[in-house]
Amino acid sequence: MSTLITNIAELMTQDVEHRVLKDAAVVIEGERISWLGPASAAPAADDAVDAGGRALLPGWVDSHTHLIFAGDRTAEFEARMAGESYSAGGIAVTVGATRGTSDYDLTRLALGRVAEAVSQGTTYLETKTGYGLDVENETRSARIASTVADEVTYLGAHLVPAGEDPDEYTDLVCGPMLAAVRPYVSWADVFCEQGAFNEEQSRRVLQACKDAGLGLRVHGNQLGEGPGVQLAVEFGAASVDHVNYLSRADVHALADTWSGWESAAGAGERGTVATCLPACDLSTRQPLAPGRELLDAGVPIALASNCNPGTSYTSSMAFCVTTAVLQMRLSIHEAVRAATYGGALALRRESGNDVDGERAVGSIAVGHRADLHLLNAPSATHLAYRPGIPLTHAVWRAGARAR
Repeated sequence: MSTLITNIAELMTQDVEHRVLKDAAVVIEGERISWLGPASAAPAADDAVDAGGRALLPGWVDSHTHLIFAGDRTAEFEARMAGESYSAGGIAVTVGATRGTSDYDLTRLALGRVAEAVSQGTTYLETKTGYGLDVENETRSARIASTVADEVTYLGAHLVPAGEDPDEYTDLVCGPMLAAVRPYVSWADVFCEQGAFNEEQSRRVLQACKDAGLGLRVHGNQLGEGPGVQLAVEFGAASVDHVNYLSRADVHALADTWSGWESAAGAGERGTVATCLPACDLSTRQPLAPGRELLDAGVPIALASNCNPGTSYTSSMAFCVTTAVLQMRLSIHEAVRAATYGGALALRRESGNDVDGERAVGSIAVGHRADLHLLNAPSATHLAYRPGIPLTHAVWRAGARAR
């Protein structure tokens, strides 16, 4: 079954050539994109959709979320808005609520959050464990996450539970807990921050997870300068996320990881992506991550929602794109790229055309997965030009109409 989407006013491909096509068309065949080009040259297809002069983007790739949780932290949010500072300790409130919720309800809640994200144009997303913090509940979270998300990350190293010895808990994270979650996850993460895991503990977690064959990510440099970025670089992590407080050495270290990458061809040795989480920055009243400085230094960035109950209870990638343009000084093209191709790069899913059964996401190109986001606007600029207006008109996820 093939579908032609035609009468596209602006097609922002976010492919390696950064093409923006006018008066364009796309053909979907099964789960893949089989053709794109001028609408006047479009081939015949089994079905046709008139885009009505709207803009078409790749679906958002949300590379950092925490969707497996129960409970509510509005009281913490209200206190923070009244002037209290954010600390990692609030995670414990969600841990208690999550442990006390059934598998059925945790799955139902997570599926609802995924559906909410898809309805706003997100077509590929990662989510983490981290609200179980014991072997049984981390394993349960990983298993549920594997049924609702495209990529699953092990975050047993989210917080040391109250009353537990930090080093003994780190042993648990690196040993029995890691072994139990391993069948369900492909990534591992550590919250390397004051009040969470220090440099030595973070290093142990990253080494154990690397030895177990997991890809690596790091929560780093959110509340102040620290070792997170340097550890991510040292271990070859795919991304370091938050990055609110960066020294010049941190920026240079991240840039150096991309010295073997040929951006024009999308080839070579990938480095560590800097993932910016602007919705979280606003909620915690931290300085916005220096996305402009990172891009200017040659560091690819991703934008992600960080959807979680404590510091960023939103799945709106459009809000993140709008914030990046209005407050982080990114162009609309740069912000959309960070929320699509950048997220795919952070998940190592920016390339691949059926070689191993995996198709690239985050860009529109022949052979890539047909993840498409049609805006109710003639150009992507309207995402920032009309902030807060819901602009998603239609969504295709792996070739299937999702909205």
